[in-house]
Amino acid sequence: MSTFEKGLAKDALGVGLIARHDIGEFMSAPKFRYHYELIRNGLVIDTWESTNVVTTVGKNDLLDKYFAGSGYTASWNCGLISSTSYSAVAAGDTASSHAGWLEAGGANAPTYSGTRKAISFSAASGGSKSTSSACSFSITGTGTVQGAFVSTLATVDGTTGILYSASAFGGTRAVLNGDTLNVSLTMSV
Repeated sequence: MSTFEKGLAKDALGVGLIARHDIGEFMSAPKFRYHYELIRNGLVIDTWESTNVVTTVGKNDLLDKYFAGSGYTASWNCGLISSTSYSAVAAGDTASSHAGWLEAGGANAPTYSGTRKAISFSAASGGSKSTSSACSFSITGTGTVQGAFVSTLATVDGTTGILYSASAFGGTRAVLNGDTLNVSLTMSV
């Protein structure tokens, strides 16, 4: 007895693939990786990184502006999160309502000179986009930093505009009057 099956020339062979309808590529909203550098007396005394939470309003803003072409805003700013009353950053945070954290720089320590820092981006390459220079915060009042955030508004303690993302690092960092805290951002898709 043969282990091969025999077929006639008139017989046909069929092969098919059935794919699930829900298979597809999934992409989250682009997240920032925050890079921090703390400078004291002209020396880098600490560096660290954190990732962020992209807020729901940030995701909606991205979708509306990129895919619908409505009211594009190219002005982005970086602010600092104080450790005062900190509990968490959340996807539901907005510029006017972020119950788990307070902004540093105005009413909450630490304070720094000027407004939220303008973000300048380099051209995207290889699916990544970075700041062309760090957002540099000149600390004017001692305090503890918990993280940073990205917003369309430059006004410290301002509650309008779009809060795209917020990032808290694991732990806190104490800063002193005269320190410089540099924050650089990288976004990858």
